[in-house]
Amino acid sequence: MKNLINILLIIAIIFLGWQFINLYIKNAALQKSSDKLEADILNLKIENKNLDSDINYYANPENQEKELKSKTNYRDSDEKMIIIIPPAATTTNQ
Repeated sequence: MKNLINILLIIAIIFLGWQFINLYIKNAALQKSSDKLEADILNLKIENKNLDSDINYYANPENQEKELKSKTNYRDSDEKMIIIIPPAATTTNQ
């Protein structure tokens, strides 16, 4: 009878140990996933801040015109455009 109780206790301890190891592995995987999600949240908050800054910048019509001129050859009807071409690089053969 005593041997049977000892065997059942050993089996229970082995079972509980196995369950503890499985829980530890699952916890480690969930912690890694949680860390990745927190990093993603931080990156999205930074991106959101940058987008808010851009929205505020482009809300000003002067800034819209400035960006339009810098990215295209747009000009107002009363403006003249001057295109400056840098001089070609010269090489000397000696």
